[in-house]
Amino acid sequence: MIGTVMFDLDGTLLPMDQDVFVEGYFGLLAKKMAPYGYEPKKLFGAIWAGVGAMVENDGSRTNETVFWEKFAQIYGKNVTTDIPLFEEFYRVEFQGAKDTCGFNPQAAELVHWLKDVGLRVVLATNPIFPSVATESRVRWAGLEPEDFDWYTSYENIGCSKPNPAYYQEIMRRFDLEPRECLMVGNDVDEDMVAENLGMKVFLLTDCMINKSGKDISSYPHGDFVQCRNYILELLQE
Repeated sequence: MIGTVMFDLDGTLLPMDQDVFVEGYFGLLAKKMAPYGYEPKKLFGAIWAGVGAMVENDGSRTNETVFWEKFAQIYGKNVTTDIPLFEEFYRVEFQGAKDTCGFNPQAAELVHWLKDVGLRVVLATNPIFPSVATESRVRWAGLEPEDFDWYTSYENIGCSKPNPAYYQEIMRRFDLEPRECLMVGNDVDEDMVAENLGMKVFLLTDCMINKSGKDISSYPHGDFVQCRNYILELLQE
């Protein structure tokens, strides 16, 4: 029987077109940072380089550390003095990115139901954002950070999806066996990889991402109603 359900956030609990979201998010960031000498093209290139470093991170250091190390390689060590500006952006201007996202009340309803029936719920969102940005997106989805037993952010973990070590670290933290866990996500490559570890998976298809064009018929999949029904079946095993 499963005892822990892990949820992706972007495109899963929080409906979005990822390309639209990134465009809106970067537009807000460019406007914020331009007065401080950050030319948009170079800034975005540095951010993507930092994301790449986090994806390749081996777990020996936090994603936060490797992101800023890569960023400083591009802008120089003094760039760390501007970290408070970026933090302010996520607290203030980033909130405007909510307009690029959708909303589905069934997301919060499912999380609350899982808590009510006694399951552990972990927000397994790719930890490439600081916690302040993750907590904001959680609230945009109609939830609170306290609704989860834990959530990953770039401060508290040193690996990223689709690295299996990401899921292994969550299981290690709670002393879990793969067979006790279900991963719910919308990205075939990043979320369904959990199945390779022996975890149960459910592919939420509302905002599905399938960059590799994989056959999804082998995965339990569908909308939130079908996801809840699948969990009920697992609980009855």
